[in-house]
Amino acid sequence: MTSRETTPAKPAANPDDMYSRVTMGRVSGLIVDQIRLLIRDGMLSAGDRLPSERELGERFGVSRVTVREALRGLEANGLVTIRVGAHGGAFVTAPTSERVGEGITDLLTLSGLSAAEVTEARRVFEMGYVPLVCERADDQDIADLLEICDRAEAALAEGTYPVSLSAEFHVRVARASHNAAIEMLAQSFHGPMVMSLQQAQDEDPKVGVLGTQEHRRFVMAVRKRDVAAAEAVMSKHLARTAARVKKSTAAKKGRK
Repeated sequence: MTSRETTPAKPAANPDDMYSRVTMGRVSGLIVDQIRLLIRDGMLSAGDRLPSERELGERFGVSRVTVREALRGLEANGLVTIRVGAHGGAFVTAPTSERVGEGITDLLTLSGLSAAEVTEARRVFEMGYVPLVCERADDQDIADLLEICDRAEAALAEGTYPVSLSAEFHVRVARASHNAAIEMLAQSFHGPMVMSLQQAQDEDPKVGVLGTQEHRRFVMAVRKRDVAAAEAVMSKHLARTAARVKKSTAAKKGRK
């Protein structure tokens, strides 16, 4: 056994057997579903070129117009890239964290989450990766986080505090974990986070004053690799946001 790991070869398949005729429902959607499954099952990998529109039409038993519509759907979902020219065609792409994050963001934003639910989820999620941040944050992470604190303090000095600054800080903290999955999830939560923070600010216009101070204390604890101190600051910080959201929610119910 060598020290180098080998990547298992994807299963060989006859191209003629990979695509099945579609005869019912919204045909282009069924084609999209078939190709998506082929990608998930490893039959198609990033960089693979799909057959031409004519070939796909023959294999699926549909017109080129239908194939073209399916390819547009695949491109919109970030599953393929369409290139033009002599060496063009439809090529399978690797999903990016931005693309996946956008999908999760849409799901969260459109699902009718309450500010209380968002804040509760943040307390579970964000507290979980504080130790990783303390362990892995580098000089650039610290500099970026302090720069956000500087901008927040400048905004407060002018009598304003956009809650988007707080959301930006927390997403940047997640990035300092140097874990792509954590960063992606934090990015996808940006919209709902801003919504919940806005509700907290509506309840207490002073939101941002203590928060910015705590942000800076958190960064100092991270710089010292002091997990206990960082967790204490973050726990208090998120608990106060939760209390403000809870009070705002109760007030809204009382006005109904």
